[in-house]
Amino acid sequence: MKIQGPNPLINAYKSQQQKQVIKKNDTQKDQLNISDAAKKMQMNEKHSVDRAKRIAELKKLVQSGEYKIDYEKTAQKMNSFWSKQ
Repeated sequence: MKIQGPNPLINAYKSQQQKQVIKKNDTQKDQLNISDAAKKMQMNEKHSVDRAKRIAELKKLVQSGEYKIDYEKTAQKMNSFWSKQ
């Protein structure tokens, strides 16, 4: 086998890599847009209080081992969710 210097095909790939590295730095900044409906939901603290109570109740049930899963209700909810989409 005769080896003669560098392979010219490797140089072709090297030039492609260099082109990819040289890119413009975009000065675009991150943005966050919150819809009006989401803002209304954040303002309504009643839901957050009710949710906190429900979560505390569920935690107690789970920790005491008394939490029982209603499999039929879960299946119905999943079915209704996926049938809408």
